[in-house]
Order: sequence, then C-alpha cells, then structure tokens
Amino acid sequence: MSTRRTVTSLALTWLLGLLLLAAMPTVQAIELDQVSPGFPEATRLTPAEGGLPTSAVHAGDELLGYVFETVDIAPIPAYSGKPVNLLVGIDLEGRVRLASILDHQEPIMLVGIPEHRLTGFAAAHVPHHVNDRLKVGDNLDAISGATVTVIVVSETIMRTARRVAAEQGLIADPSATPPARVRPEVFEPADWATLTGDGTIRRLHLTHGEVDEAFVGTPAEDYLRTPEPADKTFIELFYTYLNPPTAGRNLLGDTAYEQLMAGLDEDEHAIAVMARGDYSFKGSGYVRGGIFDRLELSQGTTTVSFHDSDHSRLGNLPLAGMPALPERDIFIVREDAAFDPGRPWQLELLVRRASGPLDTEFNRFSADYSVPEAYIERPEPPVEEPLWVQVWRDKAFQIGVLAAGLLVLTVIMLFQDVLARHPRLLRPLRLGFLVYTLVFIGWYSLAQLSVVNILTFTNSLISGFSWASFLIDPLLFILWSFVAISLLLWGRGVFCGWLCPFGALQDLVNQAARRLGVKQVEVPFGLHERLWAIKYIILLALFAVSLHSLGAAERYAEVEPFKTAITLRFQRDWGFLLYALALVAVSAFNHKFYCRYVCPLGAGLAIPARLRLFDWLKRHRGSCGTPCQICANECEVTAIHPDGRINANECHYCLDCQVTYHDDRRCPPMIKRRKRFEKAARVSSAGTAVETFPAAAAHGSKASLQRIPTHNEE
Repeated sequence: MSTRRTVTSLALTWLLGLLLLAAMPTVQAIELDQVSPGFPEATRLTPAEGGLPTSAVHAGDELLGYVFETVDIAPIPAYSGKPVNLLVGIDLEGRVRLASILDHQEPIMLVGIPEHRLTGFAAAHVPHHVNDRLKVGDNLDAISGATVTVIVVSETIMRTARRVAAEQGLIADPSATPPARVRPEVFEPADWATLTGDGTIRRLHLTHGEVDEAFVGTPAEDYLRTPEPADKTFIELFYTYLNPPTAGRNLLGDTAYEQLMAGLDEDEHAIAVMARGDYSFKGSGYVRGGIFDRLELSQGTTTVSFHDSDHSRLGNLPLAGMPALPERDIFIVREDAAFDPGRPWQLELLVRRASGPLDTEFNRFSADYSVPEAYIERPEPPVEEPLWVQVWRDKAFQIGVLAAGLLVLTVIMLFQDVLARHPRLLRPLRLGFLVYTLVFIGWYSLAQLSVVNILTFTNSLISGFSWASFLIDPLLFILWSFVAISLLLWGRGVFCGWLCPFGALQDLVNQAARRLGVKQVEVPFGLHERLWAIKYIILLALFAVSLHSLGAAERYAEVEPFKTAITLRFQRDWGFLLYALALVAVSAFNHKFYCRYVCPLGAGLAIPARLRLFDWLKRHRGSCGTPCQICANECEVTAIHPDGRINANECHYCLDCQVTYHDDRRCPPMIKRRKRFEKAARVSSAGTAVETFPAAAAHGSKASLQRIPTHNEE
C-alpha cells in the first residue's frame, strides 16, 4: 500500500511539474528600454523583413541596426541542457552593439559564480564584428568553473548575429554553398556535332510565327508589321559556356582560349553567343548607350546585363563541322554577378516591337543552360559545425591525458590480482592516481561528476533527449561513459575510490592524518549500517524536487561540496567554504565521512551498480568473517560486514582487502598455507640429509653428520 502511495505521489508531482512548465510565459516582445544600452539614440522598433524573428532599430526614419533574442534563432543547449537566452543587437556594419543575458538555467551560475561575471562576459563581445572568430581564453576572458557555459554563450551570440546579418544582407551568407569550380584538367577533342550533341553548345531556334504569336493581344500585334512566312527563321542562336577546356579549346583553338582565360579574373566567366537569321541579338543600341539591350543572362534572382566593356568579337573559328554563323561574340560575366557554373542559368533574348509612334512592346525568350557535370567540380555544401566538435578539438590535450589515465586505471582493474600480490607496487600506484584525480581531473580540468548530471540526464529523458547537451563537455562525457562501463564490470567503487576528485581529496587528507598520528573515530557497525540510508534519502528528495523544478533541485544539490572544493577551488562565499572545509576536516579522523553517509552521487551510482556482471573481489575462504575479522577491521570505509561479506554498494575498491587476502603474513588461511609449505620444505631437506649420512660416515667425515630434528621440535 505504501509503495502504491509513493508511486502515486511521484506521478502527481511529475504532472504538476509539467503543468507549471506549460504555464510558463512565452518570450515577450523586445522593449525599447532593453535596446537602449546598445542603441541609446533609438526611438522605435519595427519588425524586420525576413524569416528570422528580428526587430529593426530606428532613430526616427534612420535605420540603426537589428536586435533579436537568441533562443528564437539558435537555441544551443548549454551545460544544463537548456539554451541561454540573450538579447543581441548588431549595427549596419555587422558589429555587435548589444549582448545581454535574458534567461538561463545554468547550475554553475545559479549557485556559485556571481551573475555579473556572466553578464560581463556577454558584454565583452561588443564591438566585435559578426565574422570575427572569437575564442574563450584567447580574445575572450574565460570564467573559471564555467567553461562550458561561456563557450555556449559566445557561440550563441556570434552564430545568431551572423545569421541575422546574412539575412539582412550585411554579410555574405556563411551557409551558402560555394560555387562550383571548372575542372581545368578535363579536355576531350570534339567537333561541332559532338559539342551540340552532348549539350556543351545549346541552340535556341525561333520562327517568325512563334514570335508573332508572342505578341498576339498586344498593341504591337499589327502595328506597322510586314508579314513574314511563319516557318521562316527569325533567329537561330547557339550559345555555350567557354571556361571548360572541352568547350573553349575546341571552339576557339588553343591560343585564343589561353588568351581569353588569361584576361579573366578568378571569378569571371565567358559566354560565347553565335547566331544567324533575320534578327540580331546585338542590335545597335549598344553603340549609342554601351549596353546590349537584346541579350541578358539570368541565374536565380540575379540578372546580368552586358556592356560594351564586357564584349569582344569572335573571328573565324577552327571547329570542324560548324555552320556559317554571321554573328559571333563573347560576353564576360563579371565577378560582382556571383555567377555559379554549377547552377542552371538562362540566356534571355529580348524582342522589341513598336506599338505606337513612341511606344514599344517586348517579349522575352529564354534559353536554358546547364554546364555538363563532367566539366565541373561541386564543393560540399557547408555544414555548420556543431559546437561540441569545436569544444572537443580545443580540449584535445585534456582528452588525451584523461584517456591515458583511464587506460592505466583499466589495466589496474583487470590485473588487480597480480598487483594485490605486490603491495609495494600497488600502494604508490594508487597514491599517484589519487593525486592525478584530484589535481588533473578535479582542479585543472574541472571534471568533477555530480548528482546534477544524473538529474539533468533524467530530466532530458522526460523533456526531450539531445546528445549535444552531453557532448558539450568532453571530459564529463568520457568520464560518464567510463563510469557506465565500470558500473557493469566492477560496481560503483571504481569511480568513488579512484575517479572522484573530492573523494581523492578526502582520501589523501586521511592518509596524511594517519601518518601524523591522528586518532581515527569509527562508528559502530550497527549505526554505520543505518547511516548508509541517508545518502539514498537525499538522492530521492533531489529527484522528487527535480520533477517539479530542475533549477530548485540544482540549488539543493549544494549538499555536494564538489562545486566549492573542486570546481571553484575553494574560492567562494564563506558559508559554502565552511561547509566544504568541515567535510574535509572530518575526513581526517573518519575516512570519507561524506562519501559514506551523505553523497547522493554515490547513492545514484550504487543503484545501477547492482547490475554488475562480475564479482572480482575474492572472499571465498571459509574463515573470512568467521572467525577472521582482519579485513573487516582494516576496511577504511567499513564496507565489509562482520560475517565477511563485502557490500559492493559501499565498497570503494581500494583493494586493501585483496592485498591482505594474498598476504601470507597477515591472512590466517594464507599463514597456515605458508607454514605447510615451509614444513614440507624442511622435511624434504631433512630426508636428503639422512640419505647422504652413510656415505659421509664411510669416509669418516664428522663434519658431514647432521642432526635430524624431531617432530616435536618442529
């Protein structure tokens, strides 16, 4: 009955949490007073054009820039698994004018690091340009203990600013696919029939009848028109893209092609247009105005008009099988057109007809073109690199050192029996690893695991799981992955006894205290066994609170001194500092007091550790616990019951009991075994002496006579 009530209570708590989450207010509209720190001259805000939720900032009728909330554009998960929402403003030059924190759920900031430090970090992005590549620790000051948070904040500001700047035309779109590149090594000799057959040279053929039909219903339909046969050629136009060698070299010849390419800039392109018929694609307008008003090139939303400076005539062409084409010209597509040979384009022929004494009508005839795939190389479209990839790359050194340490620990665990037989090797190895855990994993890398990680993971399973929020901190991700494996193989003790920086700190302090002769205070086993339950009660309480409010649970998780002692390196308010120092001081005369009775993280690891696959610790000798209590008395965390059983949920895997287990000077069964071997050796030695006695007597050697001990003397 009580179990059913507990489950019902948890379900109601979870439902209440969901209702509160649903009742949370949505993002409010940006107010003018929020914008004034970055745009003091602003007088009004208006919705900006484009698909992103952005507001345009005005001073009267003058546009000053744009402001936006980052959660609407690039909600990058931070350490808590939720994005940090910022108000960001950029001016018309693409510079950051405003960056302020609106909301966040970061546990390291909620309790620990002063809020003004994160606010100041965000403001440090002013007045950087949106295309600047900012790096925390390089051109941005880091916040010790909040590395992941500040990396996410910086990436959020710059990524959203670039997206808005690109949409508003302030910078080139960083997500746009780079233009295709012509492959200069691709060349095949070809004649006219081959080039027109494979699509290298395209054709547009218009008859007078087709053109007349296009003007039907317009004022130019019958105005001063001299009828021509409907099937008579109006224009037969051939066109090609000259940059590919197969097109350019075959059509122009090697010398002319090389001269043409030498005259083009890197992002310029040449189009050859050739025609015959009654209509000229050039006309005479370019002579008067310098613009070819009958021919245009279009690609996407871009239209290219050709000027006389973009034009050159083609002489006699050496291409075999080419028909007589009176008009032969080259037109240059300049760099500012952003022409992409990998995308389809159209050659537009404009036909004008008079519709009155001063009026004209015109129709546009399009001819499609796509460069053959064999002639171009398409670059891979840019993929926005996930933030966690950048973080992993920047922390390559820490990852390497951590991986090496975990490899060493794996070897220790796999060969624990061998090391237990050689305590002179195992003990300094363990001491060195504890120092490595405290200094490198803890104080240097700030990779202290916490019950907050468990609560965040559980919450993400309910609200929407995302690998990105866990990959954002590579050291924590690697450690949690290793801990997950070690839980199945050895139980919770590998982490608690070897990889927990605060646990290592307590262990080292206790070892130093013992060397200084500090008397140890041990709790009677009956009371000790009941105190184990405290950490499980704390874990369940934190879990219940997290179902209602993860932020509140993160605050109550300050029962862990990890943030104070490890992440912030004791640089914190005096209340938190006294609490952490008190726990460290207690560990001097009661080994790992906090770990044994208070730690909710240890409780959280002990629950899944019950699924471990192996029992590596040896306790199968009949005298273990009855009557022998040596290991139980020497276990510093009192994880061995009086009956000799090792409680795997409480064991910290220090391997001291395994050293004793193999010690033939301290373990009673091993002492008996050693004495049997020694006795057998003496008996064997005595038998050898008896056999040699007659021979020695025969030679009269008194020195060779030996006294054989009796059984009682043994």
